[in-house]
Amino acid sequence: MTNRRKIQWVIAFSLSAAVTGCKVPKATQIQENKFVPQQFTDVDKSDTTNSASVKWREFFTDPNLVVLIDTALKNNQELNVTLQELAIAKNDILLRKGALKPTVGLRAGGGVEKVGRYTSQGAGDASTEIAPGKEMPDPLGDLTIGAYASWEIDVWKKLKDSEQAALNRYLATVEGKNFVLSSLIAEVARSYYELLALDNQLTIIKQNIELQDNALEVIRLQKQAARVTELAVQKFEAEVLKTKGMEFETRQQIKETENRINFLLGRFPQEIKRDKSNFVDLIPAKVQTGIPSQLLSNRPDIREAEYELAAAKLDVQIARKEFYPSLEISAALGLQAFKPSYLFKMPESVLYNLIGELAAPLINKNGLKAEFNTANAKQIQAVYNYEKTILNAYLEVSTQLSNIENLGRSYDFKTKEVEVLNNSVSVSNDLFKSARADYMEVLMTQRDVLDSKLELIETKKQQLNAVVNIYKDLGGGWK
Repeated sequence: MTNRRKIQWVIAFSLSAAVTGCKVPKATQIQENKFVPQQFTDVDKSDTTNSASVKWREFFTDPNLVVLIDTALKNNQELNVTLQELAIAKNDILLRKGALKPTVGLRAGGGVEKVGRYTSQGAGDASTEIAPGKEMPDPLGDLTIGAYASWEIDVWKKLKDSEQAALNRYLATVEGKNFVLSSLIAEVARSYYELLALDNQLTIIKQNIELQDNALEVIRLQKQAARVTELAVQKFEAEVLKTKGMEFETRQQIKETENRINFLLGRFPQEIKRDKSNFVDLIPAKVQTGIPSQLLSNRPDIREAEYELAAAKLDVQIARKEFYPSLEISAALGLQAFKPSYLFKMPESVLYNLIGELAAPLINKNGLKAEFNTANAKQIQAVYNYEKTILNAYLEVSTQLSNIENLGRSYDFKTKEVEVLNNSVSVSNDLFKSARADYMEVLMTQRDVLDSKLELIETKKQQLNAVVNIYKDLGGGWK
């Protein structure tokens, strides 16, 4: 069979295979739902002013907190790991883009071959003269220098889709990095406010210890005067010991919170610089929520899920196109001879070839079907994940809005409670000295004052953290 007939037969067989291979499965058609309500609360609001557009340096006004966040953005290990993932995704784009271009290389080689005399090749070589009276050498050398190239023609845009899928995943990684940024800033801020709250709680505990020590001395004097029993002294002494135990528990919590902040900042333990004096007077920043549809463009996790969905859809198309025939062109150009002296003899030593191949799957397509089914399932997963991310974003903002409102009301009542209980301490002491109240009333009043002051500090911390949370939930912090 001549070479021309061979080529014709291969092309005819490939075209037949292509017809068979074009019977590809269909992808599941599922449209993602981008619906969000028109507002976050029952109150109709169409103001598009959104705190997510405020840069974090402007949103957080405490200079000590700004320094901590700056340090975290430079040193945090998780963020640095994410940046390397970004570099990996970028390299994948270059890899996919390279598949669209021809592969060109250089090749040089040498060898020697000894064939049997009584073979078709051996008999042919023995009867062949390379020059008058000069037979073919035996054994036969083979020296080759040349360039080769191969190129898959992107007939069905499969390689282009693969490049676009890699680009979408790179953009998803960028948004993932932005989400890590936003989460890191929020975590540093929350831990910072927790540290300030613990500082103030420690101050209140120390003040209460001093107050209880004074009350204990009064009770002891009252016992000497036979106005109270030893039971009263022991009750008060136990209360003082309990409060002193709370002091060291709080000191441990302060140490743990400092170390958590240092970990976020990527450094070994050291004291966190902060202003401990005016925590109760801190006023939470006012947050503008805008409208829910802005979450689709402001939240990095939603944008990340959107790019992942776009990449998953392309993966399905790529898997479908694997059933189609592929067209590849290969070529070579160089010099070949059996002796170095003949290698550069022109044009006798010149070799070249040009081959076009059309191939398609014909018999065993189970692997391609499995790949397609997997891509199709991942596409459906990406749709549900996208919708879940949108729902979660909306609910987070809605929850924090309710939280801010309820914490504000709770803080007002707790402030009044502390004022009333502060007055009740002096009243109970006076009544006790005049024998119009027993020691248990004094004891319970002091305990109530301590608890209410600590709860007031805790509520203030929750207020500040709720504002941090809603700033993050709206998509703020990464810009």
